[in-house]
Amino acid sequence: MTPPRPVATTPDAPADDARLVRSALGWRRVRENAIVWSLFGAASVATLATFAIAYTLISNGWDFFATVSLREFLLGTEWAPDFPPPRFGSLPLIKGTFQIAIGAIVVGLPLGVGSALYVSEFASQRMRSILKPTIEILAGIPSIVFGLVALFILSPIIRDLFPGTGVFNAASASIALGVMVVPIIASISEDALRAVPVELREASLALGATRWETTATVVLPAAKSGVTASLILGFSRAIGETMAVTLAAGLVTNLSWNYLEPTATITAFIANRATGDLAPGTAQFMAIFALGLVLFLITFVINIIAEFSLARQRRKFA
Repeated sequence: MTPPRPVATTPDAPADDARLVRSALGWRRVRENAIVWSLFGAASVATLATFAIAYTLISNGWDFFATVSLREFLLGTEWAPDFPPPRFGSLPLIKGTFQIAIGAIVVGLPLGVGSALYVSEFASQRMRSILKPTIEILAGIPSIVFGLVALFILSPIIRDLFPGTGVFNAASASIALGVMVVPIIASISEDALRAVPVELREASLALGATRWETTATVVLPAAKSGVTASLILGFSRAIGETMAVTLAAGLVTNLSWNYLEPTATITAFIANRATGDLAPGTAQFMAIFALGLVLFLITFVINIIAEFSLARQRRKFA
């Protein structure tokens, strides 16, 4: 029987294997760096867009405040840029913006938190699988649809209940926006409620509390920061809404807090004037950017407060 022939080896084989390993690791490192830099670019686009928007608003707003004092703009009670002499008191528009947003939260907060409590604490798995997607579908409905519903369905109902109410009124816009913010409030509130440790629920039930007593006195207070954040984000969403408010609330600037009267918001005014024929460089044109800057700062502050509330919630149950 012939013995097996020994395999020929060369002194360079280990070196070749090492070079192949280094080459493979090098290409892997290149791909890893490419992915990291691509993700960094994606994050940078959003950051640069934010700074670009802020720069556009500030630069044009600065030119506006060179002709109109900041005091007159923020504290003036009359907004009439098209009538001589032009008045640029934005207080009625700021009032209308907060009026609609507050009305929306009054409607949306009970619905959103109530939905979150039921889905998180009381609904069966089957019911949860039906209700949660259904509530989230509201977030995908275009805002103009809510505006049409407010104008042609809610407004006639309000006029029947309160004779003398006009076609445009703050109440119908607030109700429509209240329904629009339900998905935001319900989703964030449910996440906060489900983040509460199950041990707290079990301890409360072991002491003889009912499920509702446990939910109201243990779970809901423990999730307070998350629920507060949902409230703030819903409020911010209502402040920035345009089409539904434009269709339902009207464009009447006033200082009245009567929800049966028409009113105007910053977003509705900007949408109305931006589509008009305004000469660039005029005070009327730059006033749009000044109002946009005010709205940008309001929503920026509100979102910062919401982020602090969510961070507090995360630290609490870390």
